[in-house]
Amino acid sequence: MIRSIRNFFESKITPEKEERSSGVNSLDLACAALLIEVIKSDHELDQRETNEFLSVLKATFEIDADDLNELAELAEKEAHDATSLYEFTRLINDGYDYPKKMLLIENMWRIAFSDDDLDKYEEHLIRRVSELIYISHSDFIRTKLNVRNSEK
Repeated sequence: MIRSIRNFFESKITPEKEERSSGVNSLDLACAALLIEVIKSDHELDQRETNEFLSVLKATFEIDADDLNELAELAEKEAHDATSLYEFTRLINDGYDYPKKMLLIENMWRIAFSDDDLDKYEEHLIRRVSELIYISHSDFIRTKLNVRNSEK
């Protein structure tokens, strides 16, 4: 999966500080890649998760329809977990402040809960990303509970 995401990055992104006309930058794509990982982590493709992924991208980032569709197709085609999250979490640590990191974790929880079944692999992935982007454990739990309670 990393190779496909890397190819997408190389074809679509510009340097972090410079935005393309569509508004897609490397930080947006790093977050999208992590959201794709949540979808893939339970090894089951569920349309509800894909729909939530598209909804989160539309609500959070200014991504044009072509790029949004290409990311969704990438998520559908790739079934293997990434071997390393570092290249994505490094971009997020370099470019996001704490509230934006919290929003990413919240969005990851939204996708994980969207199919009404929180898988242990989804939770593990979100925990790992939280640790890599230096989210406190209390904020990790608080965000999980807030999203879970809002889904009911």
